[in-house]
Amino acid sequence: MRLAKYLALTGCCSRRAATRLIRDGLVRIDERLANHVDSVTLIDTPIGQRSIEQIYVNDEPIRVVEAKAYWLFNKAVGTDSRLLAHLPNSLLHLLPESPRLYPVGRLDKDSRGLLILTNDGELTHKLMHPDFGHAKTYHVQVDRPFDDAFLVNMAAGVSYKDVVTLPCIMQRLAADKYEITLTQGLNRQIRRMSQALGFKVIDLKRVSIQSLQLGDLPEGSMRPLSSAELADLLDSVA
Repeated sequence: MRLAKYLALTGCCSRRAATRLIRDGLVRIDERLANHVDSVTLIDTPIGQRSIEQIYVNDEPIRVVEAKAYWLFNKAVGTDSRLLAHLPNSLLHLLPESPRLYPVGRLDKDSRGLLILTNDGELTHKLMHPDFGHAKTYHVQVDRPFDDAFLVNMAAGVSYKDVVTLPCIMQRLAADKYEITLTQGLNRQIRRMSQALGFKVIDLKRVSIQSLQLGDLPEGSMRPLSSAELADLLDSVA
């Protein structure tokens, strides 16, 4: 198996990110630097597949290829999506040791709602890369009531700094609350769009990614995707 594909299968990164790591000299096979034409040989172990060679990324050994796992997590406000052990509020402290799971993208610490957790590097790449334009839906409350012109302006695309956002789908939920569906994933995009039109976001909750719905999963809880949910999600990114 090609080295970049193997790294993606371990869940440590996407295949594209693995290619960059190899290019930058951050991957070793045994005691030598890896290159793009390297391949590895896999063997079965009691806990999964591993390569005969010892692979290191950033001088850390790569472990086995675990079976693919797909979970849905309802993130609370205050949980940091970065997997950093030194942060007491890191998502890392809420995840099981095995299988190793990674969030698909991030939600800001002051946002809440749906996160996909998986060790499938290829799915992560397809969901996160802007070229694929996958839909994410949010329920947003702002600091005061808005008129219909606000909905029209948000839907058409908003200019802030040196960015003009792509058109999106808007729907009113209440006098001061709206639903927005984006196919973009810019940093703090919804907050900055709202701010550019004179409103401050006071609550932001992601309720769906593609076909996957948050539903009534309690805040701070996680569950595996059902077989139907997984099939629909994989079909939507095929």
